[in-house]
Amino acid sequence: MQVDQFRYGPDNLAYVLSSDFKAIAIDPGAVSDIMTCLEEKALELVYVANTHSHPDHVTGTQDILSATEATFLDNHTLRQKEIIKLGKEVIQVYHTPGHTHDSLCFYAAPYEEEAAGYTSPGYLISGDTLFNGTVGNCFSGNFKAFYKSIKSLMTLPKDTIIYAGHDYVQDSIAFAKTLEPDNPYFDDFLKKYDYTHVFSTLEDETKVNPYLRFNAPDLVKLMENKGLSTRTEFERWDAVMHLG
Repeated sequence: MQVDQFRYGPDNLAYVLSSDFKAIAIDPGAVSDIMTCLEEKALELVYVANTHSHPDHVTGTQDILSATEATFLDNHTLRQKEIIKLGKEVIQVYHTPGHTHDSLCFYAAPYEEEAAGYTSPGYLISGDTLFNGTVGNCFSGNFKAFYKSIKSLMTLPKDTIIYAGHDYVQDSIAFAKTLEPDNPYFDDFLKKYDYTHVFSTLEDETKVNPYLRFNAPDLVKLMENKGLSTRTEFERWDAVMHLG
């Protein structure tokens, strides 16, 4: 699977995933750049999809559909279908409510029929559910659902490459440093940051992202010092979500 990333707006990121000259565009706000990519790589755009329904993620969708013969995969269809076949490869669709009720993530990884399963490394198009260094705001208000969504993503292979819906890296790590000033991994994380190609691995996230580190001793101590409940794992997650 090939992943191409495109910037649009102040910090939004759009994606084209392709295999065997077949492609899907996800959150295709960078219409002109995506159309150029399709032409230069001789890709047939088969599908268009969105990670969620916020305006900054659906912008460009109708323009791309009007300019191509692609089929739009709506949120309801994707939740029911769960699998997208692209060329000889498969994309797994995860319903990850939390940021919004309709949030989706797309996991693309090589699939071996003989092993009847995915092999690493894989790519996660995570929208506004999981960012590089942070997570999205819980606009749905359902913190328990958001917790379950993040927990499900944390079960993916550690070398999974995270491609988020926005580039918030520098601000996110600056905030994380205020929570864990002695964390030794922040500088290395920032050294890997590339404005032209924004990504991290799930393993990176477990080292620096406070919203995946809700069991880390230093963070638990900080929660307790602030009078937040840490009795259960969900309470620790909820506490981290309210530290900011």
